[in-house]
Amino acid sequence: MERLLAASPCTFSSTVVTNCSRNLFSPRRRLGQAWIVRRVTIVSKLSSSLQPCQRRSANYHPSVWEPALIESFTTPFSYEVHGARLEDLKKKARNLLECTQDSCSRLKLIDSLQRLGVSYHFDKEIAEALDNLISSKTVVDDLYTTSLMFRILREHGYPISTDVFDKFRGGDMKFVESLGSDAEAILSLYEASHLGMHGEDVMEEAKEFSAKHLKSSLGKLDCDLAMQVQQSLQVPLRWRMPRSEAVNYIQVYQKHDTSHSALIELAKLDYNLVQAVYQQELRELARWWGELGFKEKMSFSRDRLMENYIWAMGIVFEPQLSKCRTNLTKFVCILTAIDDMYDVYGTLPELELFTEAVNQWDIKAMKDLPEFMGACYLALLDFVNDLELEILKDHGSNTTHYIKDEWKKLCHSYLTEARWFYNGYTPGLEEYLENAWTSVGGPAAIVHAYTLLAGLDGGKSVPVNHCLKHGGELIYWSSLITRLSNDLGTCKAESARGDTAKSTECYMAEAGALKEEAMKHVRCLLRQSWKKLNEESLKNSMPRSMMKMCLNMARTSHCLYQHGDGIGTSSGATKDLLMSLIVQTIN
Repeated sequence: MERLLAASPCTFSSTVVTNCSRNLFSPRRRLGQAWIVRRVTIVSKLSSSLQPCQRRSANYHPSVWEPALIESFTTPFSYEVHGARLEDLKKKARNLLECTQDSCSRLKLIDSLQRLGVSYHFDKEIAEALDNLISSKTVVDDLYTTSLMFRILREHGYPISTDVFDKFRGGDMKFVESLGSDAEAILSLYEASHLGMHGEDVMEEAKEFSAKHLKSSLGKLDCDLAMQVQQSLQVPLRWRMPRSEAVNYIQVYQKHDTSHSALIELAKLDYNLVQAVYQQELRELARWWGELGFKEKMSFSRDRLMENYIWAMGIVFEPQLSKCRTNLTKFVCILTAIDDMYDVYGTLPELELFTEAVNQWDIKAMKDLPEFMGACYLALLDFVNDLELEILKDHGSNTTHYIKDEWKKLCHSYLTEARWFYNGYTPGLEEYLENAWTSVGGPAAIVHAYTLLAGLDGGKSVPVNHCLKHGGELIYWSSLITRLSNDLGTCKAESARGDTAKSTECYMAEAGALKEEAMKHVRCLLRQSWKKLNEESLKNSMPRSMMKMCLNMARTSHCLYQHGDGIGTSSGATKDLLMSLIVQTIN
């Protein structure tokens, strides 16, 4: 947390707490004190009233995706039938990229390939095009192209300077107001501003300037452009989950760019073929999930196979990474059950026992566990043992000790939060986040995913230990974004049932702040964390595959928690998302 506070302009600091404490009788401070007393009283009464045979319940609703429904997923698309057409369309897109010489047109094409979800087919060609752009020292004069170039180059790890925007600023170094009349250029600037880093004041100015003009122009734009502006103001491109954006942009692109019919056909066919892979994976996972028996053995836990699959798909979406994606889904399913055990169902003595059993990592430790914990513990050991065999078979080395270490850290972080709850203790925001960036499961998810890929990146093997040693900051900021997004989405439901305090509640208690003020502060921390993640992504010391995983995990958290708790309550926006990604083909 100190890493964020040192760089963040947000208002949280010891000064805030000190200033509040100077006037204990101010309305704001009284609210903070009252909230602390109320929360400690509720938690203390709840924990003291729980007898050994009594359990808490979060009353999670049953899954809306029954196994029979998942088994029924079908699609007319397959690589066997449509593979030849896919290759033909890829060839046409490759030729189009090679033949497009104008810098603006080439950048727009690369952007379209990315947003349509097919750029993974053309990694080499895109890298060559961007290398040529840099080596030719291309100069662009308009705001739209400059912003597009800045965004794409930074997305691909090129250290382009913010000086490229100086030509659009006046003598007072403010952006020239007359630029605001070009909505597409301003939208391009707004998207570019989210690639900014700490210390780049011009990017903050660009964000404020573009957001102001976009909001004021909404009533004057045509419907389609207005919709794009509204989407970006809610969630900028940098923060969007790739597969979700592919669905969105295919609809936009086919309306406005009819000159590249092969490209839109490629995007639709590729989307439908990848969806067929997802459906097959889910059918296999549904059988695994049923055989695991958690629905019966751990009925207090969330039954969320489909929703958990979004995490795995969000982190690694490419069809050839099927084994990584299915094992990552299994990881999230087991993690979810263990999380609910610590958060809701287990007593503190039981949770102490389970944590010690995980530390031992020995089947003999099962004998001391309650039946429901024993089932979960056995499933965890079996899962990691299966991973060990797969990794040895595929890569000839055993790196599962990294995975075991992450499970131990994860359970320890869960236990810390359980102790806080049972002791009626509300930590300060810094203390909370120092534990919570681990308890959100982000570090463990990245270690599982990267270990399964065995560090393969562009055909070159990068040792897992090297990446985990030197990629800590990348994992940290991605996990912190995931935690803050999670807390903003779930705080209402978790606060209502008296769970461990989350980011907003910790800030309210520590700073004596109102809830809306606390949420505003957490959103500020979220934006600052994205700047740090942007910095780490530009360092290029880590394999591209690992950087993409960390970036995509952060993006997926925005997608799942934008409209509330997208896992705990799996109807509404989450169900619509799954229908779009898994069930409905694109015509």
